[in-house]
Amino acid sequence: MTTPIPRPGKIIAVHVAYESRAAERGRRPSAPSYFLKAPSSMAGSGDVVRPAGTTLLAFEGEIALIIGTTARRVPLDSAWDYVSHVTASNDLGIYDYRPQDKGSNIRSKSRDGYTPVGPGLIDARQVDPTELRIRTWVNGKLAQDDTSSDEDLIFPLPQFVADLSQHMTLEPGDIILTGTPTGSTVVTPGDVVEIEVDAPAKGLTSGKLTTTVVEGPGDFDESLGLLPVWNEKQAADAYGNRKAAGLPESTIAIPEELRAQLMKAPTAGLSAQLRSRGLNQVSIEGVRPLCPGTKLVGPARTLRFVPEREDLFKTHGGGFNAQKQLFDSVAEGEVIVIEARGVSESGTLGDILALRAQVRGAAGVVTDGGVRDSAAVADVGLPVFTVGAHPAVLGRRHVPWDSDLTIACGNATVVPGDIIVGDDDGVIVIPREIAEEVVEATLAKEHQDEWVFGQVKDGGSLDGLFPPTGENKERYQAFLAEGGDK
Repeated sequence: MTTPIPRPGKIIAVHVAYESRAAERGRRPSAPSYFLKAPSSMAGSGDVVRPAGTTLLAFEGEIALIIGTTARRVPLDSAWDYVSHVTASNDLGIYDYRPQDKGSNIRSKSRDGYTPVGPGLIDARQVDPTELRIRTWVNGKLAQDDTSSDEDLIFPLPQFVADLSQHMTLEPGDIILTGTPTGSTVVTPGDVVEIEVDAPAKGLTSGKLTTTVVEGPGDFDESLGLLPVWNEKQAADAYGNRKAAGLPESTIAIPEELRAQLMKAPTAGLSAQLRSRGLNQVSIEGVRPLCPGTKLVGPARTLRFVPEREDLFKTHGGGFNAQKQLFDSVAEGEVIVIEARGVSESGTLGDILALRAQVRGAAGVVTDGGVRDSAAVADVGLPVFTVGAHPAVLGRRHVPWDSDLTIACGNATVVPGDIIVGDDDGVIVIPREIAEEVVEATLAKEHQDEWVFGQVKDGGSLDGLFPPTGENKERYQAFLAEGGDK
């Protein structure tokens, strides 16, 4: 695995830089962020070892910038002058070790041979930083194809040089790995990954950097450090998404047949059946549909706001906070339930968040707080239940704190995975384990009530009819035996 490039003093990698990767991950950074890779991880074309006991080795085709001149606090408009060459790189990583690394990527990405670069170099003086192309093939099939244009990159390549030089001295030979586009995924022993950086308009190319995955010993010593682990989150990230990883889109999804039954069942009837089973505190009080006639069904994902405190809002209110993370990760069919303590004097979501949830296929949102941009939220078409509209921003009353835990919304306890049902009468919470029997009994009672309604409409007395007893009960049972329409 020789490389024509001398070992650098440091290798700095960008977390997310491509629009396509940000869309795949569901989050778009507002500024670049970085991590370090060990210089000893650098290699050229050749074999890369996936240790036995790990399964989530992923490739990342990237454009590598090689620093040619010492850079310290260089301005953006001249930052490209400090780059001597560009080439192809493969930012390999074992996602089985990401949880233990806690963001450092030391174990997952700094293993020997996990930063192949080359094979050839493109003179940075001969290319514009916006005219490069990065392509990756796996077993001969194109897996990544993107460019360094302003449309494809979130940040221009020279920005990484200028930004990093504010914080450290970039020295000749240092390498900056500039992030990977969508298409990065898991590879297994026997797979061959080829990566090329070129400037098609100039006819310049790095040549193809070739990496062949081989199985190697895993013999990790538990007495010395942490062992690799597999979990669904890392699998989804390694493959690109849950579907590609062979995982269900939602970990709390409900069967489609049950969803269809619940869509037919009114909350009034469901509430009565829950009450008959001793459950009285299952109504989320005070919330109504933003658009009358809305029906909502789905398992709960939960979000908790705590009362506004200025110092806490500074640390938890901005950036990719708990609120944005949940709206970015909600899966198809799930309902976001927000605990806002019944405080309606600020919005708990607006049109952008509603749109994000709708695009991800969420079933809806329930909040015991206010909704901003209410007309625009209604236009999005996402079912939203709220105590009302309010123009103020979140920070006036709330700090987004945490998610996917048991909360109190509208004086009702909501556990993640509880089934939420809403209509014009309000919203109720159904414990998952009794949902089937509750909806079956509700629909049976609704059928009976429809028969009673018809009898009353024809002049029948309520006495012995609502509910049916005696002779009326026998008549209803005969109606059912005759195949009474449901």
